[in-house]
Amino acid sequence: MREVNIGPASEIADPGRKIVGFENFEVAVFKLGGEFFAYLNHCPHMGGPACQGKMIAKVDEVIAPDRTSKGMVFSKTKLHVVCPWHGFEFDIRTGVHPGNSKARLRKMKVAVSDGDVIVTVPDAREHVPVMPESDISVSP
Repeated sequence: MREVNIGPASEIADPGRKIVGFENFEVAVFKLGGEFFAYLNHCPHMGGPACQGKMIAKVDEVIAPDRTSKGMVFSKTKLHVVCPWHGFEFDIRTGVHPGNSKARLRKMKVAVSDGDVIVTVPDAREHVPVMPESDISVSP
């Protein structure tokens, strides 16, 4: 692992992201509510560029006291990124798929030092696994 300065924190929009290419992988750094989150830009499903997808609010179902649905609403607190290959969604704060906790983005250490964003990234030789097909089913 190695630390890399990817530039000033002020240059990343909030909410927003910056994708940085390395030898044989990319890392995405997200800024959300003044906090930074970094992930390998590699969908655990089939290796797609998960972090390059649309950033959308999580959709929540509102349940009435009698346990009936009152419809769907966009979350005011949770933002997801959607893999453009097959639509897998991941919580930007945790990197976890909302329907299958086994499906998650690989988190990278990220910090702000003297106004710059510092990310700890893998060595160029490191292998990035894809989830086995049997682990991919998503709960409704």
